[in-house]
Amino acid sequence: MLRMGVDLGGTKIELVALDTDGKELFRKRLPTPREYEATLDIIVGLVNEAESALGMTGSVGVGIPGVISPFSGLVKNANSTWINGKPLDIDLGKRLSREIRVANDANCFAVSEAIDGAGAGKGVVFGVIIGTGCGGGIAINGRVHSGGNGICGEWGHNPLPWMSKEEFNSTSCFCGNHDCIETFISGTGFVRDYNLMGGQANKGTQVMALVDAGDVSATEAFERYLDRLARSLAHVINTLDPDVVVLGGGMSNVDAIYPKLPQVLSKYVLGGECRTPVVQNLYGCSSGVRGAAWLW
Repeated sequence: MLRMGVDLGGTKIELVALDTDGKELFRKRLPTPREYEATLDIIVGLVNEAESALGMTGSVGVGIPGVISPFSGLVKNANSTWINGKPLDIDLGKRLSREIRVANDANCFAVSEAIDGAGAGKGVVFGVIIGTGCGGGIAINGRVHSGGNGICGEWGHNPLPWMSKEEFNSTSCFCGNHDCIETFISGTGFVRDYNLMGGQANKGTQVMALVDAGDVSATEAFERYLDRLARSLAHVINTLDPDVVVLGGGMSNVDAIYPKLPQVLSKYVLGGECRTPVVQNLYGCSSGVRGAAWLW
C-alpha cells in the first residue's frame, strides 16, 4: 500500500511517499505560495506527480500548523493564516477524489516517532517540538489522539508551572495570554532569556557554544531552561504519564539536555521519582511529513 504524507508549512510544502514497511519511495518539496487555492494546487500537483512516477495510487495525509475544528469542519489556529476558516480536507478530497486525513503537525510528529521512530513499541508517546515555537502531540498505539476539541497536546499554551515571582507576568504570547510554556522553553524563549540577562545572541546554538566554552551567563541561562523544561514536562507526566517523551525541533539537538533533564524532572513529578525516558527523535525534520503518511 502506498502512503503519501504532506507537510504544509509556512515556507515549504513537502510530500513523501512510503511503502507498507515505511521505506521512502518518493520525496519532493516546493515553496508555499501563501494563498489558499494555490496551496491546494501545489498539494494536488505533488500527489499526481508522485503517483505518476511510482505507477500507483495511494492514501494521503496532511500535517498542518493548526487543526480542523470537529465542530465547524474548518481549519483553526494555523499560523499559515491563509488556510484558516477553510475546509481543507474536503476541498483536497474533491480534487483528488479520495478521503484526506488532516492532523496537527505536532501530532504527526508523535505518530511518526511512535510507528517506527524513537518511540517505536511504546503505547503512549508524547511528542514535543521545541523550535521557534513549542508544540506537543500525543500518539496512542501509533494513532493520533486529537481530543474532543481537536486540540489535544497543545501543552505549550498552558502557563509555565510553579512560576517564581520574577517569571510571573513576564512574557506575552501570540495566543493572547501571558507566561505560556512556549514563551519560556522554545528556542526563541531560550535566547530571549539569555539576552534579558545581558547576553547578545540570535540563535540557541550561539548560546550553547558559549555554554561549552564555560561562559557563566550562558550556563546560568541553560540551567534555567532545563528547570523550566522539567517543570513543563512534569505537568504532562503527572497528567498523562506517557511511556516515552520524544523531543523534536531545534532545541532537541542540544545533547546536554538528555543526561541532565532526568535529574531535574524527579524534583517536580509527583512522588519525587521519575524514570520516563526523554529521548531525541529519530527522523528529525522528516518526522512531520512521515507522520502525515502514517495517518493511514
